[in-house]
Amino acid sequence: MGWGDLGAFGEPSKETPNLDQMASEGMLFLDFYTANPLCSPSRAALLTGRLPVRNGFYTTNAHARNAYTPQDIVGGIPDSELLLPELLKKAGYVNKIIGKWHLGHRPQFHPLKHGFDEWFGSPNCHFGPFDNRVLPNIPVYRDWEMIGRYYEDFKIDLKTGEANLTQIYLQEALDFISKQQASQQPFFLYWAIDATHAPVYASQHFLGTSQRGLYGDAVREIDDSIGKILKHLQKLGISENTFVFFTSDNGAALISAPKQGGSNGRFLCGKQTTFEGGMREPAIAWWPGHIPPGGAMYKLGDIRDTSLSLSLAGLQPPSDRQIDGIDLLPAILQGKLIDRPIFYYRGNEMMAVRVGLYKAHYWTWSNSWEEYSKGIDFCPGQNVSGVTTHTQEEHTTLPLLFHLGRDPGEKYPLSFASDEYQRAMERISIVVQQHKETMVPGVPQLNVCDKAVMNWSPPGCEKLGKCLKPPKSDPKKCFWPH
Repeated sequence: MGWGDLGAFGEPSKETPNLDQMASEGMLFLDFYTANPLCSPSRAALLTGRLPVRNGFYTTNAHARNAYTPQDIVGGIPDSELLLPELLKKAGYVNKIIGKWHLGHRPQFHPLKHGFDEWFGSPNCHFGPFDNRVLPNIPVYRDWEMIGRYYEDFKIDLKTGEANLTQIYLQEALDFISKQQASQQPFFLYWAIDATHAPVYASQHFLGTSQRGLYGDAVREIDDSIGKILKHLQKLGISENTFVFFTSDNGAALISAPKQGGSNGRFLCGKQTTFEGGMREPAIAWWPGHIPPGGAMYKLGDIRDTSLSLSLAGLQPPSDRQIDGIDLLPAILQGKLIDRPIFYYRGNEMMAVRVGLYKAHYWTWSNSWEEYSKGIDFCPGQNVSGVTTHTQEEHTTLPLLFHLGRDPGEKYPLSFASDEYQRAMERISIVVQQHKETMVPGVPQLNVCDKAVMNWSPPGCEKLGKCLKPPKSDPKKCFWPH
C-alpha cells in the first residue's frame, strides 16, 4: 500500500473512512519509513528492530539487489535474531500472526519457533495457481500445520479478483482479541494481510464498489476490516489499554498500477526503489485516552521502531546487539524532539540517507535497461534525468542532494556549488561515516535457492493427502534482476 492510498493522506476518492477516522482519533505519521523497498526485508526489520543488512535479509549475489523469500529460498530469519514476540513473552504476552509471514518457510523458520503462539496464514505471498509438479501451490497454516493450499482450498479467482481471505483474516483477529480479553491476557496481534499485493483480491461484497477498480476494492475491504477491529476493542472495553499501529511494508507497486497497484502520492517511483515512493509509508497510531486526537507527527519514524512496543510492555531492547529502531512513545505522547537519520538500503548497499529535511543519494538506480525494455517500469511517467537511472550510478564523491520540504518529489537536486549543499553535506557526511564505521553485516540469508526446499510437503500434509514429491536437491545462487 502506498502513501497516497488513504483519504487522510489526500487520496481524492475518500474511500477509507475507517482509517481516516482512526487518524482523526489518533496520530497521523507524515514522515514514516519502511526499512527496505521490498516485502521480506522490511518485515524482518519490523520484527527485529534492525536493518535487513544486519539481520541477514539481504543478498550479496550482486550489488544493490532487492531479494525476498520466494518458495525456493533456502534461508530465513536466523535463530540468533530476537523477534518482538519473543521479547514480549517475557512480559506474559500471547502473540499471534495472521496473514503473511515471509521470513522463511522451512521448518526452522516457522513463526511459532520465533515467539508467536498462534498463526493463521501463509509463509509466502499468494502467487499461483501452480501445477504441483513444477511448482507447488502455497500452503495455508493454522499454527504448526498446513490446513490447505491457495487456489485449491482457499480460492482466489484471478479473472474476477474474488477471494474471501480478508474476511477470514478479520474473523481470526476478532476471535483472538475476544479470547485474550476474556482471560485478561495481554496480547500482541500482528495482522499481516496481503490483499493489495498482486494478484489483488477482494470478497464479493466489496467487488466493484470502488472508483479505483479492483485495487480500490481491496483497500476498501481492508479499511472496513480495520474499522471492525477498532470497534471490537471499544465494545470489549479494552481500547484504552490497546495500542494500535497501521502501516505498510513498502510503497505501492507502480509496476502493476493502476489495476493491481496503488498510489504513492506526490513521491517519486514506488516499490523496489529507494526513492520516496518506495519507502515512505502511510502510518497511523491509535490509543484512545493516551494519544490526543487529530495529531500529526512530522518527526522521522521507521518500521524498525519496535522499541515502542517494548516500552509499552515495560521492557528494554536487547543490549547485546545493535538496535536501529528507537522508542517513539515520548515523541507521540509528549511531543519530544527526535533527531535521527533514515538509511535507505537496497540489498547490501546504502543508497541514500535522510537527515532532517535533506536526503542525499549516494547511489541511484531504478532498474536495468534490460528489465525496462521488457516493460518493467518502477517509475511510470516519472523519468527524472540523472535521478531515475537505468544503470547503477555512484554519487559517493558528490551525492545528489534534495530538500524534501521544498521538493518531496526528488526532482530538483541542489547545486553542488551552493552554500546550502555544502552545509547540509557536512552534517550528513558525519552521520554516514559513523554509520558505516559501526556497520557489522549479518550473514546473508537470501543468496541460495533450491527447488527441493519448496512447499512440497509441509507439516500436516499427510493428514490432508496433500504431500508432494520434491525434486532432487540442486542449490544455486539466487538470481535477483533488480
